[in-house]
Amino acid sequence: MATIRNFLAKPSPNLTSITKITPFHLHSSSQLLFFPAKPTHLTSTTSSKPFVPKATAASKVKKVQQTDERVQQVHSIDEFDQALQKAKDKLVVVEYAASHSSHSKKIYPFMVDLSRTCNDVDFLLVMGDESESTKQLCRREKIEQVPHFSFYKSMVKIHEEEGIGPDVLRGDVLYYGDNHSGVVQLHSREDVEALIESNRADHKLIVLDVGLKHCGPCVKVYPTVLKLSRQMEDTVAFARMNGDENESCMQFLRDMNVIEVPTFLFIRDGEICGRYVGSGKGELIGEILRYQGVRVT
Repeated sequence: MATIRNFLAKPSPNLTSITKITPFHLHSSSQLLFFPAKPTHLTSTTSSKPFVPKATAASKVKKVQQTDERVQQVHSIDEFDQALQKAKDKLVVVEYAASHSSHSKKIYPFMVDLSRTCNDVDFLLVMGDESESTKQLCRREKIEQVPHFSFYKSMVKIHEEEGIGPDVLRGDVLYYGDNHSGVVQLHSREDVEALIESNRADHKLIVLDVGLKHCGPCVKVYPTVLKLSRQMEDTVAFARMNGDENESCMQFLRDMNVIEVPTFLFIRDGEICGRYVGSGKGELIGEILRYQGVRVT
């Protein structure tokens, strides 16, 4: 197996879209990323046109009644738990909404659009003020304001957000549910070395996206990484690793002198030839082109 030589270049001190990593444990400083819209309390009495998704009244989990929508509305704790159990290890995105919430009505169509394109993700809708059963579900899940999005895998909540906009929702869904893209998921140093060996013969540039599970800037830049992986699949191999996934990943970050995320390591022929620290889309594209030998002016 090839080994990676440590590249000790220091990241720029002027970058702002980064998350600091503490020396002894890798953990993002905040689990809630952005709040562009003011959340609405479930008990609000705001008068507005009720938010009523089209759904049947059967007791089992049911699909919203519009032809290509995959959003399922659930009405009780039992239905909710059954939906999570059925999803197994797939990502499940749950929107907790309320009929009086204008923000719920605005964000819901964007979740519907995502449900049509993200086939590896299950989408659920819970109307918190629909009945006593949904209120009990919200109390169990500690939902106090809407719209509230929770992300689950294997029946475990892995992420949650309140009051977010469409761009953040899309980024979150791609970041936590992107299992079938051209971006290789790495879970250990051995995975990194195997990736290097598989791309050694054709001298491909490897772009390794190193982040944390709950890092806002990491989520923000990931849709760009995903798009580039599709556009550059013939010349660049894209991969990503969450440093706080396990001890092997954590040690890899220490060995590579990664102290801020997102950090992008550029690897060719088993050597780290450079790095970029930050979440600027234009800067990232420019750095990738530079390490491909393209002159950027």
